[in-house]
Amino acid sequence: MALKRDHQIKFCPRCATQIIRQEKFGGVRPVCPQCGWMHFSDPKVAAAVLVEKESRVLLVRRVNEPFRGMWTLPAGFVNGGEDPAKAAARECLEETGLTVCITRVLDVIAGLEHERGADFIIVYHAEVTSGDLHAADDADAAEWFARDHLPPLAFKATQKILLG
Repeated sequence: MALKRDHQIKFCPRCATQIIRQEKFGGVRPVCPQCGWMHFSDPKVAAAVLVEKESRVLLVRRVNEPFRGMWTLPAGFVNGGEDPAKAAARECLEETGLTVCITRVLDVIAGLEHERGADFIIVYHAEVTSGDLHAADDADAAEWFARDHLPPLAFKATQKILLG
């Protein structure tokens, strides 16, 4: 069963009437019985980078839940109006101190893993152009790993990219 974000909507943002759920436009949606307002959930999009150097991959260790202490590709949410490739490069810089050049799209992975997560993860391949490796932002470690000696991995998207 797919996770949904609209379960927290209890009252109409227009008229404050308690909403009901009705089958509309191919799904059960929050609807206001008073004014007719209807909620359509917009997907959250994240962007990640796979950076490789000398047969090793760059990973960061998470400081936040979910999956605190587990490792993942440098990644984060795409801001409204932001180019996803630039978001991936921004997140890599924020989490690792490394500036990267995006070279290509590797995959677009769909599937909401947890309530605060992304509906889609766009994974890019990238190359380091400058910077000194250090963990920052929401990572407490940033390291290079051989593919045959990976640490415990967070997120299905990271596992799909690294393990196939």
